[in-house]
Amino acid sequence: MGEQTQVQTQTQTQTQPQTPTPTQPPHHDSIDDTTIAEVSPTPTQLTNAPSQTSSPPSKIPFRPRKIRKLSPDTSDPNSSQQIVALPDNPKPLPAAAKSAKSKAVQQRALSAPKIAARPLSCEGEVEAAIRHLRNADPLLAPLIDLHQRPTFDTFQTPFLALTRSILYQQLAYKAGNSIYTRFVSLCGGEACVVPETVLAQTPQQLRQIGVSGRKASYLHDLARKYQNGILSDAAIVNMDDKSLFTMLTMVNGIGSWSVHMFMIFSLHRPDVLPINDLSMRKGVQLLYNLDELPRPSQMEHLCEKWRPYRSVAACYMWRFSESKGAPSSAAAVAAGATLPPQQQQEEQQQQHPQHPQQQQLMDSLSSLINIGACTWGP
Repeated sequence: MGEQTQVQTQTQTQTQPQTPTPTQPPHHDSIDDTTIAEVSPTPTQLTNAPSQTSSPPSKIPFRPRKIRKLSPDTSDPNSSQQIVALPDNPKPLPAAAKSAKSKAVQQRALSAPKIAARPLSCEGEVEAAIRHLRNADPLLAPLIDLHQRPTFDTFQTPFLALTRSILYQQLAYKAGNSIYTRFVSLCGGEACVVPETVLAQTPQQLRQIGVSGRKASYLHDLARKYQNGILSDAAIVNMDDKSLFTMLTMVNGIGSWSVHMFMIFSLHRPDVLPINDLSMRKGVQLLYNLDELPRPSQMEHLCEKWRPYRSVAACYMWRFSESKGAPSSAAAVAAGATLPPQQQQEEQQQQHPQHPQQQQLMDSLSSLINIGACTWGP
């Protein structure tokens, strides 16, 4: 019986799995699976325990800039020294400077709220514009005190105003007014000056009332764009300044200067800067005591402080340049003033080649004649 028990014990010992650990617990005759599970080391213990067959540590995927050694925790017998690698941050200062600059810009934006300007024909808007211009540019204050303030109190349909602008191009006041009167009569009155009526007039009929063949083609091109739906009075009134400029300069015979004058004197837009107007540029030169006439590209920078009432400032520039002996300004012509003899002689030579600046000045003066809406009141 003793030999049989010994044989069974040896059989159990041979069939029992051996745990491959460095520290094997003493073997007992009676051991179960639970005891083996309790004796088996945990993954954490395997990791912390030294082993000659353990794999080498993985490489750090970035180049360390600074290595700091932390003292081990003495309360944990399995803890070891840890190495902390900090990633290399090459330029921390520019980011901080950029953040500070962004905060400064935001602070300036908050300190200078944007003014929402309305059409200049709205009640009290011209007064608001004058107050703003006084505060924004102290050099304008004496001009505002010296000259009468402009008023914007009339309105024509956009199509009629554009037609009138074309008819007055390169003509003296009396000649332009005479041709415009005959044109309105031919159409059956101002209320009948619509695209369909204009297209019904042949170039020969228009020539009989003094409209040149070139201007007749301009009038027909404008009327066709209305008839085709490219332009309409409602769309023009609701367009923003940039879109309106783009659409109107697509019409033959309507350039940037004509669009700017139309926006100021017919639509009463508050923030229009006619950078190509010679009288306007002359006024800016005199105001800021510049050695040379500012280029159109410089006008935007010089007049930036006038926003959002550059249209009203332009009216004062026209008056200012006129008071200093410059040729009759757009504002004076708009008010119905007659042109000086020298300017009349220039306009009589419109069929002959002229200097570009002289030709542009003639177009500026004549196109604005009675274009509508800006007068000077007390």
